[in-house]
Formats: sequence, structure tokens, C-alpha cells
Amino acid sequence: MFRRFLVVLSPVVLSLAAVLGFALPAQAVTLEQKLAALSNFSQPTAASAAAWRAAWSNQGAWADYAFDWSTDLCSSSPDQPLGFDFRMPCRRHDFGYRNYKAVNQFPANKARIDSAFYFDMQQVCNGYSGIAKSTCNGLAWTYYQAVKEFGNLTVTEQQIQQVKQEVELAYKNAES
Repeated sequence: MFRRFLVVLSPVVLSLAAVLGFALPAQAVTLEQKLAALSNFSQPTAASAAAWRAAWSNQGAWADYAFDWSTDLCSSSPDQPLGFDFRMPCRRHDFGYRNYKAVNQFPANKARIDSAFYFDMQQVCNGYSGIAKSTCNGLAWTYYQAVKEFGNLTVTEQQIQQVKQEVELAYKNAES
């Protein structure tokens, strides 16, 4: 009788344990784990780009990492200049910038994130040939140079006002 009771009760206990186990909060991701994932997602390689795209497609699986998946695509530049689709490279680039900034590790990783951005755009360009490929590569190089030079540019309101005053002063002096 006791044995029969155990046979009936065992699946119920196992099911309950499984449900409770899945319902309990997951362990917090450490900074080291988050940095390792970020590094894996921000290399200028096909494997890194593929890993990031897989994660981007299944963001829920990465919820414990509290990644910032938001994007403004290519910011103020066209996302598809002359029809070349740079949206996915811009997404991965935004991901790297936003997430490394969030953990105060941006300056040490900016060059690699920018290189991965250029790599991703080159992969887009590899889908073309002839003059289209050359044009695409030229645009990719231009976008890369822009982020390389201005990607960490932070302009304050005070700086904007200072430049505005200098321009107004220069304009007045030119009229005199």
C-alpha cells in the first residue's frame, strides 16, 4: 500500500518541484558574465555577428542579462543609403554602444564595436558585385569613419550655446 502511494505521489511531487523550480527567480547575472556575453556579441567576425543576430531574434532568452536592445538604427544617417541595407549593422552597433556604456566599459571597447560595425557593413556589401559593391564599400567606409571619429561625441547644452555665441559674434564682426 505504501509503495503504491509512493508510485502515485512521485509524479505529482516531481511535477510540483519542476513547476516551482521554473517559477523561482533565476540567479542574477554577474558583471563578468554580462561582459563575456557583450564581448562575444561585439567581435568583428561572422561567428560573433551570427551569435548576436540569434540573441537579437530571441531577446527573451537573454532577459536575465538586462541588455538594452533599443536602437535608433543609423541615427541621423540613412539606414539604407542608395538601397544598401545597413539596418542590422546599425542595430548591433547601437547594442554595443548602449550596453557597454551601461556597465561603464565603453571607452575600452569602442574601437572593437566600431570595427564590428564596419565588418557587418562589409558583409552587406559582399552581396553585391562590380560598381554596386564598390559604392557600398565606399559608403560603409564613410559610415565607419563617422562613428570612429564622432561615435563618442557628447555635446552639452553649454557647448551648443558657446558655439552659437561665437558664430553670432563672428557674423557681427563680418558685417562691420
